[in-house]
Amino acid sequence: MSLLRARQHPVQLGDAGKDGVRIQFGALIWRRRKDKIQILLVKSRRSKRWIIPKGWPVHGQTPVGAASREAWEEAGVKGRASSICIGLYSYMKLPRDSDIPFPCVVAVFPLEAREVADSYPEALERKRKWMSPKKAAEKLVSPELSQIVRRFDPKRLGL
Repeated sequence: MSLLRARQHPVQLGDAGKDGVRIQFGALIWRRRKDKIQILLVKSRRSKRWIIPKGWPVHGQTPVGAASREAWEEAGVKGRASSICIGLYSYMKLPRDSDIPFPCVVAVFPLEAREVADSYPEALERKRKWMSPKKAAEKLVSPELSQIVRRFDPKRLGL
């Protein structure tokens, strides 16, 4: 299988409108321990469910750059991110200031953890935990994201 490694360009933000689907960029944080892959999940702030770090596009930043920024802010991880999107999943986002959810699609980028900090922007707001891909997939609410995690294989991506 050959993978296209296209150069990412900075995001140009437009107006999705009130009813438009919004895009977010997420980081699937992983590491190798004793020849086994581990995935890092974090707890969401409000519902306390296990999730991957994800966030909104930033004007002028690449999608993988935005995913890497979220990995740092939400999980305290810096590392080597791949510009290959390994999957998409969707969910309904409930804004803090409204009772009306809106649709989001998340593009997921793998990030190999190289540094894990004790102090990071959201350290007091989130719990994080390393687990096997199988266990991580079981903890996730989104079936689409669970499938992405379950099928993740860094060797297939040349990582």
